[in-house]
Amino acid sequence: MKKVIGIGETVFDIIFKNNQPVAAVPGGSVFNGLVSLGRAGVDTSFISEVGNDHVGGLILDFMQQSGVKTAAVKQYPDGASPISLAFLNEKGDAAYQFYKDYPAARLDDVVFPEVDKDDIVMFGSYFALNPVLRPKVAEFLTYARQREAILYYDINFRANHQHEAVRLTPSILENLEYADIVRGSADDFRYLYGTEDVDTIYEHHIKFYCPRFLLTRGGGSVSLRTDKLCKDYPTLPIEAVSTIGAGDNFNAGVVYGLLQANICRNELPDLSEQVWDGVIAKGLAFAAEVCKSTSNSVSREALERLIVKELRS
Repeated sequence: MKKVIGIGETVFDIIFKNNQPVAAVPGGSVFNGLVSLGRAGVDTSFISEVGNDHVGGLILDFMQQSGVKTAAVKQYPDGASPISLAFLNEKGDAAYQFYKDYPAARLDDVVFPEVDKDDIVMFGSYFALNPVLRPKVAEFLTYARQREAILYYDINFRANHQHEAVRLTPSILENLEYADIVRGSADDFRYLYGTEDVDTIYEHHIKFYCPRFLLTRGGGSVSLRTDKLCKDYPTLPIEAVSTIGAGDNFNAGVVYGLLQANICRNELPDLSEQVWDGVIAKGLAFAAEVCKSTSNSVSREALERLIVKELRS
């Protein structure tokens, strides 16, 4: 099976329900999906950073125990590992409060993992736009494109950066041009473009740069738009404990589906509806599973159930 390489942030989430802490787990947008893929037996590597502190050690250990390679995770000597407080409401949705103390130099001497043709690179969120990190991120994405990897971009643009939307637009457009598949939530596009209409978003903001687009709507439907297909998929009904990591693990499931179908980059323009159905079904299954607990990633036990069930069907 091909490799998956992620680039993104790490954070230590302390999760509250009814204003009481109920869990403390490592997280991060690309991180969460990559951990699930590592637990599913995929060859995964992560490019990121943590502090040289107790929390940073916990995050590194967690990745390694989940099967994620950490050679490209820089442990900076100054500053502290970022921490977030996530306050769950009655629907399992989270409101966040972040505590960050980054050093001035970030990812300056990290050595990128090797990328081979048709490997999958996952990137996104503010990490892929941050002006401090942008040169290094762009360097890696350029390298991955030259190596003919499949680039999967999760826009993951949040309300706290809405005031920066105009300034960050050039980097967003550049990311869209790098990407082979783009995924975004309805919230992302409301903050960026003031609309949640999938066809408006695709035709006016995505299609010119990347012809393959997935729009998710939390507990609502998922929309697929390509230059050949237009389809909507219902989500799986669940009682959500926490929706933290739902979108991240939808990404992981889609990537797992691409790997399982052994899709090469040059095959993406001609993927059939049947193949897309299978790939998106994996995304929905991963997303539904992670919502059943306060973990940010899918457990090994749940992944075994999903894979065994699939093999028997």
